[in-house]
Amino acid sequence: MSKSLLRNGYNKVARILGKDRKQKQNFPVLEGHPAAQQHAEVTVERSGEIHDRVKKLHKEFKIYRWNPDHPTNNKPFLQSYYVDLSNCGPMVLDALQKIKGEDDSSLSYRRSCREGICGSCAMNVDGTNTVACLKPIDVDTSKPTVLTPLPHMYVIKDLVVDLTNFYHQYRSIEPWLKTKRAPEEGREYRQSPAERKKLDGLYECILCACCSTSCPSYWWNPEEFLGPAPLLHAFRWISDSRDGFTQERLQALTEDHKRLYRCRTIKNCAAACPKSLNPADAIHKMKTKHMISQVVEKVGSM
Repeated sequence: MSKSLLRNGYNKVARILGKDRKQKQNFPVLEGHPAAQQHAEVTVERSGEIHDRVKKLHKEFKIYRWNPDHPTNNKPFLQSYYVDLSNCGPMVLDALQKIKGEDDSSLSYRRSCREGICGSCAMNVDGTNTVACLKPIDVDTSKPTVLTPLPHMYVIKDLVVDLTNFYHQYRSIEPWLKTKRAPEEGREYRQSPAERKKLDGLYECILCACCSTSCPSYWWNPEEFLGPAPLLHAFRWISDSRDGFTQERLQALTEDHKRLYRCRTIKNCAAACPKSLNPADAIHKMKTKHMISQVVEKVGSM
């Protein structure tokens, strides 16, 4: 009896002094991806909070609704749903799945892999573009979580936006390997580890459009400016040592300066990217490559 009292007393003192504070979680598989590491840490922490607060687990989600079948009679509005977090997964996508499966089957949104690979479930959560499958639910039940479509895009229905222009722009940069010679030994185009490392931070883009739809330059000129995501992929192929059309790719991007130079380095793209990529840096490097090539051409013609 006395040992139990001592143990309980120690635990109370430890909580007061912060001695039972949990150590920082380590996820080796997410090394080098700070945003994913942070999401994982927050998810573990908030999952613990959920189990510690079983009595107050009903969370309000305000979700953007619009039905194209009734465009005049039904203006866009926010509809409230209440989710019991005690039997719901830790991510925003889990809450959406629960709402659609149990409360309202008419709710529309995109989703596929639920692992942050496909980019389908991109949306705006509490004012920030992200992918719902990697966004932990805010367990503060005193305020609602607001879900809206990606900003400055045509809405098809509810959280589904029209990405036709976005994919046309992606296709325009010709995102495939283009070569002028056959591979050695006729088998494969080889690349050194150092050359391969130059592609890190470029190839991981999942085309979720979080960056492009957070960019004011893209909001103002979506038909002329390619946007952060296609330009990031363009730089990925320009940086690839196996590609033989580097100068031609740069020339195609700069024939109309608005395609590349409309970027004002606002860096909303880097802040919004759920994969911790930096499209603004890639665009800046492409501008530098183009300007250096212009100087070289002028010197060569003198």
